[in-house]
Amino acid sequence: MPQNPLSTDPALARFADIRAWVFDLDDTLYSSHTGLFRQVGDRIQLYLQQFLSITPEAAVEVRRDYYRRHGTTLRGLIVEHGIAPDAFLDFVHDIDHSPLEPDPALVAAIERLPGRRFILTNGSLSHAERILARIGFDKPFDDIFDIIRADFLPKPHPDTYARFLGQNDIDPATAVMFEDLPRNLEVPKSLGMATVLVVPHGTDAVPVEAWETSANAAHIDHLTDDLGAFLARLALIR
Repeated sequence: MPQNPLSTDPALARFADIRAWVFDLDDTLYSSHTGLFRQVGDRIQLYLQQFLSITPEAAVEVRRDYYRRHGTTLRGLIVEHGIAPDAFLDFVHDIDHSPLEPDPALVAAIERLPGRRFILTNGSLSHAERILARIGFDKPFDDIFDIIRADFLPKPHPDTYARFLGQNDIDPATAVMFEDLPRNLEVPKSLGMATVLVVPHGTDAVPVEAWETSANAAHIDHLTDDLGAFLARLALIR
């Protein structure tokens, strides 16, 4: 039997035993250059303006404050204003998906990964399903764990990762997390998961505000600006 190429490359050896592949959704499975998640951000700020009767400038500050203190704007609105989350999610995910094009190389790479494949997102299931359909996926994921399943407690809260891992019977030692936000990789790394930061194309450094993570980013094992190519480099596409 041919030797597994992963076992002979020290930089990639950690992936030889991976059997649970966990992916964030927005700005991870598609490029941030599409501007898709910026649309969501614009809708979030519009919601804040209308709900709180504030200016656009004030909405930017409220969104930044809620993100820092609560993890997401939605969580902040739930905690501080008791809003109905379903209506918020429907509003902010009402976006134009046309900038998002099929990515057959990424689809092929993920569909041929050994083991199980998962989505872990702070968005909703319906939002994830629309995104995946546009990219070209045909149900290759074993589970889509969304913010509703997390009881509206977003990443990076440790309880959300624990709930996700427990419900899917995942051993962190044989799992990897792909994310575009560095702070969302700190808990997975502490649990024993491998971690991969997905950055915008052409980026060669960790894009992060100082408050979000430690300066040395020790919780990030790998960095890639091309997820499909990274998976192909793992010699998993035969």
